[in-house]
Amino acid sequence: MDNKRLVIVRIHGKHGLRKDIKDTFNMLRLYKKNYCILAANSANNLGMINKINDFVTWGEINSETLKLLLEKRGRLARKKRLTEIYVKEKIDCSLEEFINDIINFKKELKDLPGLKLFFRLSPPKGGFEHGGIKKQFVQGGASGYRKDRINDLIKRMV
Repeated sequence: MDNKRLVIVRIHGKHGLRKDIKDTFNMLRLYKKNYCILAANSANNLGMINKINDFVTWGEINSETLKLLLEKRGRLARKKRLTEIYVKEKIDCSLEEFINDIINFKKELKDLPGLKLFFRLSPPKGGFEHGGIKKQFVQGGASGYRKDRINDLIKRMV
């Protein structure tokens, strides 16, 4: 887990959560089940992830998956889709350059005006792992740290 961009996916609903867990979800903009965000690999973010580890799955995202996520699920105000033309118009670079800058920590998603900082995903095709969402990923479940295998899950959810 060197200096890579993290992606966090909420896999647990709202019912029956403690207030501090709900507050952490709100701080991370993970408002509902199957919402996804990008986060930096910092001590603050890792502390919040550690607190909600049983309710999310997370790992390092690659540029191919980030491109798919932005093209298919990137939304602007009023549910408009993110387009290559909009990116060129607002920040004078192509979508590919913007994705590489995000992966390399030169830019953030908030640098593109009007872009929502979370992504709404559908449930994964084929479902979560056999162990269900209550077990950790290393035990055959769905929650917790997945390393780079989070990319496979996101591709099934887009």
